[in-house]
Amino acid sequence: MMEVAMFTQVELSEELCGYVRDVSLRDSPLLSELRDETRSLPVASMQVSAEQGQFLSTLVRAVGARRTLEVGVFTGYSLVSTALALPPDGTIVACDVSAEWTQVAMRYCERAGVAGKVDLRLGPAADTLRGLRAEGRDGTFDFAFIDADKESYEQYYELALALVRPGGTLVFDNVLWSGLVVDDSTTDPETVALRDFNARRRSDERIDLSVLPYADGLTVAVKR
Repeated sequence: MMEVAMFTQVELSEELCGYVRDVSLRDSPLLSELRDETRSLPVASMQVSAEQGQFLSTLVRAVGARRTLEVGVFTGYSLVSTALALPPDGTIVACDVSAEWTQVAMRYCERAGVAGKVDLRLGPAADTLRGLRAEGRDGTFDFAFIDADKESYEQYYELALALVRPGGTLVFDNVLWSGLVVDDSTTDPETVALRDFNARRRSDERIDLSVLPYADGLTVAVKR
């Protein structure tokens, strides 16, 4: 009788994470420089990891995205990674409230040769997304990446879901929130908002989804 091998979930030690980087990460000097510059900021933890940027880039290529949304640009690591993955005529509507941080992002977009793909819109992201809907852009985007204020995730989700076409992909960052989503003693507004957001997606029949225990947790949803 053939024995069936049983596998348990691998604990991602720092050594194993280093191994994953060694065998998969295809870094570039420009993106490495952007990470180093951002690392000096007091809010450097807002930057996505190199592995996460590469994952977004791979996903954009996998779904054949041409028109994308990004909510939460910061200094642009995910923006540059995504823009590089788009075809020459691809576009990104990028939403953020900070002129200071997005200046860094656009500087690196220029250096990467992708600034012409970026439509940067400064101001509250919900207003920008509502404006896109008012322009008749519902169902015209292929991909959306959301990494902004967590208390607005539900609002961003509904707006982005309307803007993304059927079969399009939405990715939400930080859905595990350093593990605090399972700590009932943590009741700050951001954690509570993320718990509610995660619970609502479980029963949302408008999408297919997976929650990946990757980086700080990613929800990947495909619009039905």
